[in-house]
Amino acid sequence: MEITAADDDGALPQPFNGEGFESLMTHPPFTRSLGVADSLILTGIARVEEDVFATLLDTETMKSHVVSKTANNLGWQLVGVGGNPAELHTWTAKIQIGGGQVVSVRYQKPPAKTARSSSSGGGGSGGNSPPLSSSQADEARRAAYNYREGFSSDGYPNAPPPQIVEKLSRISVSQREEINRQMLGLRNRGMSMDERRRIYESMVDRASQSRR
Repeated sequence: MEITAADDDGALPQPFNGEGFESLMTHPPFTRSLGVADSLILTGIARVEEDVFATLLDTETMKSHVVSKTANNLGWQLVGVGGNPAELHTWTAKIQIGGGQVVSVRYQKPPAKTARSSSSGGGGSGGNSPPLSSSQADEARRAAYNYREGFSSDGYPNAPPPQIVEKLSRISVSQREEINRQMLGLRNRGMSMDERRRIYESMVDRASQSRR
């Protein structure tokens, strides 16, 4: 029995047409990134008193991000860290990103050109910074009084912006001095300016909120 086109109800196999697969050939789903978490690596963990900060590197954009228990400007939040503090390759950080999704990011050595900017990883997660010199201790004290002028380790190339100055004005001199000492310690460990700025802003923000 011969079946004509009029008798075909779609049940018979049809000749292969590759037009519908062109997008799959150019953008195969198996090589497509599933999200920003796929390109993140953990480059460091820093403990500052009771606060824990993790530094991340997006290997696609080569941008560094700092996360803590307080959500950053992207809404990312640090919910936990793991691993042996003495063994960098065991470090992990659990990060809550958009939509409440929690992802685990493992430590990896950053690319050579960003090794300095992410060298906070080399300092260990115990926060054991080299001790401050007498001149650095004096700087921390002076900057606590002259907070509008900024200092060498707050992460700003010049004076801090007005919104940070306003928050600094709401906390005590002793709080400002302690923050300054911590930031000088992070600088001694080689943490980059951008990372110090993010941590400094987070610490100032928390201190100012606790005074309300």
